[in-house]
Amino acid sequence: MKAAPGEVSEVSRLSVEERQGALRAVLRRPLLIAERAEHREDFAKVRRHAEPLRAWLARHTGWTLEVDAECARLYKVPARLDDATHPAFLAKDELPFTRRRYVLLCLALAVLVKSESQTTLGALARAIVEMWKENAAFASLAFDLDATDSRRDLIVAVRLLAEYHAITQVDGDEQRFLHHREQEVLYDVHHHIIFRLLAARRAPSAIAEHEWSARLEALVAEPAIDEEEQRNQRIRHYLGRRLLDDPVLYLPGDLPDEAQEYFLKQRPHILQALVDATDLEPEDRRDGIALADRIGDCTDIGLPEEGTDGHATLLTAEYLGALRIEQPGDIVPFALVEQFLAAQAQKNRGFWRKDATAPGSEVALAREVIRRLASLDLVRRLRDGVVVMPAIHRYRHELRAVVAGPTQSEN
Repeated sequence: MKAAPGEVSEVSRLSVEERQGALRAVLRRPLLIAERAEHREDFAKVRRHAEPLRAWLARHTGWTLEVDAECARLYKVPARLDDATHPAFLAKDELPFTRRRYVLLCLALAVLVKSESQTTLGALARAIVEMWKENAAFASLAFDLDATDSRRDLIVAVRLLAEYHAITQVDGDEQRFLHHREQEVLYDVHHHIIFRLLAARRAPSAIAEHEWSARLEALVAEPAIDEEEQRNQRIRHYLGRRLLDDPVLYLPGDLPDEAQEYFLKQRPHILQALVDATDLEPEDRRDGIALADRIGDCTDIGLPEEGTDGHATLLTAEYLGALRIEQPGDIVPFALVEQFLAAQAQKNRGFWRKDATAPGSEVALAREVIRRLASLDLVRRLRDGVVVMPAIHRYRHELRAVVAGPTQSEN
């Protein structure tokens, strides 16, 4: 029996919507683990649509998607190697990864690659210490297992690996290790995940360059052919990566001349291809372009968000937007943001969490708010303050919807 035309149309629509959801899911989480309950539904979608997703990503971004029974891994190559607005985090209330935490994360992976199927935190720590001593590049960083702050950084790096499912805690308590380094923690090691974590075109050990930016470029360098079609393809990939990965693409300043010229000619076609594949909403304006996530399943930092930090960020965005109208292009000192948040903390006492309204707390709150705004490319950090960017004005209408503040449940 044949399906009625309306039924065929509905099935086709649902299939397209599911494929769009699968692409948004893997863009949001480039590593989806089949075993993890919070990944299971998205992983199933990606696996069902693996072939069309793989072909689309290869054509429009140059990214590689690998899918098997255990995980889905999207190997993203960033369009910009100097973007420091999205550091690694363990959880919402943790500080961004420091240089030492990144080093510990990489050394832990280097140890785990060669480990057995199980290891302990003590064995991992001792192996890292030995590697630290052998490499002169780490001489400027202090790491001492007898120091509590060093052990804390190690635990944060290990917990991030657990979030990636590279290891699973079997026995023991990491908090006890924090206070007493003799306390042990046992982990299962998942090599099939560890081998997929590094998103690079070349092995780091094969890179001969010494200067930092040159090493990063060599790590993700792609074959370059001077023929026109290959050149256009590289530009298309670059533009696709910028539009999918970055919150805003400001024009013309954010694009190299070559990409700017190509984009002027192909702008409608490029945007339509991205919108059709993701169902993101285009905001195409004279001074920039954003693909807005109206569904909310492709976003790491949202605005507005519930809670003290979210409310403070929205208030600060409105304040900085007003300053930009008065003095466009001026640098806003960090101290001015701190003063504004100190005043807002008093107004919102009883709504904001207590540690955000205590005297002096505005310094830490301002740092977090600026981090969020920079991650959304609504401001750009300089040494002495921030430059407010045009896209900040899109949130003025959001502020009018905020009645009083975050819910009392956070206090």
